[in-house]
Amino acid sequence: MIQIQSLHFGYGRKKVFNGLSLSLQPGHIYGLLGKNGTGKSTLLRIMSGLLFPTNGKTEILGFNPARRNPDFLRQVFMVPEEFYFPNVRIPAFVKSNAPFYPKFSPKQFEAYLKEFHIPQDNLLQEMSYGQKKKVLISFALACNTPVLLMDEPTNGLDIMSKSQFRKVMAGVVSADKCVLISTHQVKDLENLIDRITIIDEGEILFDQKVDDIMNRLQFKISFDSEEVKQAIYFESSLKGNAVILANSDGEEGRLDLEMLYKAIVNNKEGVQSAFK
Repeated sequence: MIQIQSLHFGYGRKKVFNGLSLSLQPGHIYGLLGKNGTGKSTLLRIMSGLLFPTNGKTEILGFNPARRNPDFLRQVFMVPEEFYFPNVRIPAFVKSNAPFYPKFSPKQFEAYLKEFHIPQDNLLQEMSYGQKKKVLISFALACNTPVLLMDEPTNGLDIMSKSQFRKVMAGVVSADKCVLISTHQVKDLENLIDRITIIDEGEILFDQKVDDIMNRLQFKISFDSEEVKQAIYFESSLKGNAVILANSDGEEGRLDLEMLYKAIVNNKEGVQSAFK
């Protein structure tokens, strides 16, 4: 569904990608993780046809995004971190924009707004940033595009709204839909994504399915000094040592996405050795 091979892109003399390759398939919610400024937003803009690579191949649903083919544009929706709404009411916004997406569902849109507690008769410009973002997320999901790109979707959402977001997103996965969520707020997506891709300085540091991660790594609190010595990564706290160990015994556990991210940034070789 999404194939990127040897992607090159830069802003002037600053190189962002120098040969990046990535493959994404339908039926999954992918988490694209990394610090601010590592190229996450740039990659999503290239996928949506808003930026144009200098070299390499980018193919989405069989289309080259850079050509901005109408058949491509109606099948891809991107929720950017920064966006603008006109000073109209929600029904007017839908009337102007929904015709571009043939699978848009008014019933689904209303249901998402209800889940987010957003009234439909308010002027968009009179809403808070968080409310506007929930309207945009609701519209994006109701468009039912096979490719959905989301750039920092939980920025601007309070704790309750983030919980609502996870609930809504958990219900949108289907066999023909690919969702890619870019974020640096890893805790917000911990129980939502099923594949993790981490990039840093334009390079892919890590790309694994969550099931494979849990088969290879063990996340636990330990008071055993020997386990701390053997840990791929550890952090000390008043509650004990949070450690990541090679899961040699196949024990079941719970993913700590924030710990994993720190481990990959600080000990990439140690994490990768568990997958060899």
